[in-house]
Amino acid sequence: MIGKLKGLVDSYGEDFVIVDVHGVGYVVQCSSRTLQSLPKPGEAASLAIETQVREDAIRLFGFASDAERDWFRLLQNVQGVGAKVALAILGVLPPGELGTAIATQDKAMVSRAPGVGPKLAARIVAELKDKAPAFSDVDPNVARLAGAEDSRSAPKPVQDAVSALVNLGYGRPQAAAAVAASLKALGENAETSALIRRGLKELAG
Repeated sequence: MIGKLKGLVDSYGEDFVIVDVHGVGYVVQCSSRTLQSLPKPGEAASLAIETQVREDAIRLFGFASDAERDWFRLLQNVQGVGAKVALAILGVLPPGELGTAIATQDKAMVSRAPGVGPKLAARIVAELKDKAPAFSDVDPNVARLAGAEDSRSAPKPVQDAVSALVNLGYGRPQAAAAVAASLKALGENAETSALIRRGLKELAG
């Protein structure tokens, strides 16, 4: 099984790159994000590889990082998500953002990927929510505030700040992330108005 390829970029296709390793050209399928991060033909490249062996073919999938490959494997544990859909999701969301989207149950963010409808996005965030922290650096406060039920246990200024941002048109996951970041910066005793002001800056940034 191939776990890594290091060689020269030979050429590109619509969804793949050919990597020349000592004269042997390997066809490696990649997400659009990974393809964009690779150098021009003739230059050196290194890819983390996932090898999938089928009866009729051996396919190589390439990733810019081990974390991206881990997410590729994890996503395919969800019914309805094959290699093509997993690559589409990773083309839209880098590992950190995907981890945050799942931890905060942000179905809308996941459904931005081509081929991912609302039902499949809901299944992905539901089935992977307990596994997301292992793959990302999501602040526990963000995950806690993002759920309507859990946010009731948060201090009242925090609840009010999240509600205010939601009323301004922001999604609950985004509002929760902004308020959690503001709380971290301003301290536990921050007032609602300060959290809202700081939260708006976070969202604008």
